[in-house]
Parts: sequence; C-alpha cells; structure tokens
Amino acid sequence: MADRPRGGDGPAEGTPEYQWLYGSKGGRPSGGDEPTRAMPGSARGEDTRLMPTMPRGSGDSRSDFPPSVPPPPRRDSDQPSKPPRRRRSGLRVLRWLVLLWVVFLLAVPFWAWSKVAKVDASPAGQRPNEQPGTTYLLVGSDSRGDLTEAEREELGTGGDVGQRTDTIMLLHVGSGPNLLMSVPRDSIVPIPGHSTTKINAAYAWGGPKLLVRTLESTTGIRIDHYVEIGFGGFVDMVDAVGGVEICPKRAMKDPQANLDIPKGCQEVDGKTALGYARSRKTYTQLGDIDRARAQREVVSAVGAEATSPWTFVNPVRYWRLAMATARSFTVSEDSNPLAIARFGWAMTRVDGENGLTCGIPIRDLAVNWDPTRSEQLFSYIIEDNTEDIPAQLCTDSGLPK
Repeated sequence: MADRPRGGDGPAEGTPEYQWLYGSKGGRPSGGDEPTRAMPGSARGEDTRLMPTMPRGSGDSRSDFPPSVPPPPRRDSDQPSKPPRRRRSGLRVLRWLVLLWVVFLLAVPFWAWSKVAKVDASPAGQRPNEQPGTTYLLVGSDSRGDLTEAEREELGTGGDVGQRTDTIMLLHVGSGPNLLMSVPRDSIVPIPGHSTTKINAAYAWGGPKLLVRTLESTTGIRIDHYVEIGFGGFVDMVDAVGGVEICPKRAMKDPQANLDIPKGCQEVDGKTALGYARSRKTYTQLGDIDRARAQREVVSAVGAEATSPWTFVNPVRYWRLAMATARSFTVSEDSNPLAIARFGWAMTRVDGENGLTCGIPIRDLAVNWDPTRSEQLFSYIIEDNTEDIPAQLCTDSGLPK
C-alpha cells in the first residue's frame, strides 16, 4: 500500500480518505450520525461485529449454538470384564488338572479290572429261577498259594493245605436294606453228589461251582455273582486304606494266628485284622459263630474305608487299593465292573440303619440250621423284602433271641 500523505503529526481532517473517521469540517459526516457508530445495515458495521467462536468441524453457523461437549468416559462397569491374563492362565491349568484327575479316577479301575482273575462259577443243571434284587456269594479262601513262605510265617496261616472256604457270606442288594448273612463254614448240609457234611467241603471237592450249587439247593436263593478273596489280598487291602477299626469284646491272644490284642476299639493293620477274622480259639463257646461276626465286622470296615472321600483325593491310596483289589479278588466270569462296584458300595452299607447283618438261623451250637426260621429268612430274601424281616430272624449269632 502506498504511503498516505501526512500533515503535521496526523492525517489532515479534510483528507477525503478519512472523512468517515473525522467527519467533515462541520464536525459531522454526511448523514448526521456520530463518526464512529456503525450504520445499521452497513457492510462496514457487519465487518466490525465479533462473531461467537464456533468449534472446529461444526457445520452450524448459528451464533447461539452451544459448544459441543465430549461424551463422558465409559465406566469400568460399562465395559465387558476381562480377567487378567494370569488369572485366565490359572483357570486353564486348573481345568486341565481336573480333566486329568477324572481320567485317572476312571482309568485305574479299568486297569485293575483287567488284572482281576475270572472263574466259571455257574453250576450246571437246574437252578432257582431269576429273582428280584441281586445276591452275591462272598468267599474267603484259605488257600496259601498266593503267599510266599515268609508271608505265611508272618501272617500265621500255616502251610499250603489246599483250597477251603474260611469265610462264606451272602450279600443281598435290592429294594430294601442291604443284607449281609454269614454262613458258618461248619454248617452241616447235604452236598449234591456227595454226603451230608460241613459246607466248606463243597468248595474243596468242586470249587466255586459246587459251592454255589450247594447253597442254591439248600436255600432256594439264586446267586447272581461270585466274589472270592484270598489271605494276601485281604491284608493288602486293609493296609492300602491305612488300617481299620475293630472292637473286640475281650482281650485276644492266639499264637497260631499271630494275634495279641487288648479289649476295646482300636486301629489295626492288615496282619492283625486277618488274625482277628480267622481266630477261633480266643472266642467263647460260640466259636465259629463269633468268628463269623468278626469277619462281617472287618469286611464292613474295609468297605467303609475304601469308599471314604480320602480314597478319591489321595492318588497313592487310590492306586494301592485298586492294585490290592486286583490281586486279591477272583470273580465270576459273567460279572462286570458295574456289578462288582455295586458290591463294593453295598458292603459299606450293611451296618446300623443302612442295612442288616445276620447269622444264618441255627438251632444249636453245632451250627445245625433251624429249618423253620431259616426257611422264613430265605423267603424274605427270595422275595426281595428285606425291609420286613423280623428281628428274631436276623440276629448276630443266628440263634433266636
């Protein structure tokens, strides 16, 4: 821009370019308004008006439009929660551990089952018809064939004298309470194809088949599954569960069974439990009857310990018990893992309110069966009506109250 001429210290009032500012010589510009007041509607006046500041990016030119307000920050509760990386990794590891534990719990019994010995225990010929409920024959064999010479000496079992039944029990599982009934091994019964003699001779003469046939023909009860346990396996099972509690009513000392225990409830290991279940010399005149009662006590205690929660959370105990069971048990060929598992569970529920424990009804200390009372008890079992068995038919000794 070219320099404008100046007069003195400032622009001349008469200079046409500044008449709008200083006015004319008469002191007012043309139009009669004050020199610096913007004229309405004048482009100059609009040019000098200050417009309100508008935020960038706004397309609205209205002067009274409020400035835009940014949205409030999202709260943590509005955002999807994400566990920390470390926590997610820990949960993933935990899920894998649980899965592996379940696989272990399922695989071990199947592995043990593959090691269990099987035997044909189904007798030929006519048998009782199918009956409601399930009846197991539990036999404790006194065979020493699975024991070394050192083990026989330690356990006080003597030499290998062949196979006989040291323990005979019938376990019935059905709609009512479980029932565990002892059959004294000295019971005098007719053995098919042989003479009338002690029932344990049936096993010695014809093994499981003849024993099953003898019991079915004398009781009328159909036996669905056969389970046999040996001395060595029994000791291993007791030790695998950490011992069991027994409650002898008197002090017992039997050198032949390596047994020397005080009166009263106490925890014992497998060797002591075996001696307690086998000894007859330390009992009263009931002899084999008291012995059968002690056997039921020990078998029930082993079953209760085997199914305790500690067995399933302790992998060492779980494994040892499974392997001891595999070593000790012989079962009928037509039995399956589910049937044997049900047997094991039922053995834990045969005492007190959960079940019944009985001696087979007898009429004298020579363990001759009472024909009337025994037939009545057998009928309740055959009909799967254990809930209605009268107390006088189910006694510890088998003798009437």
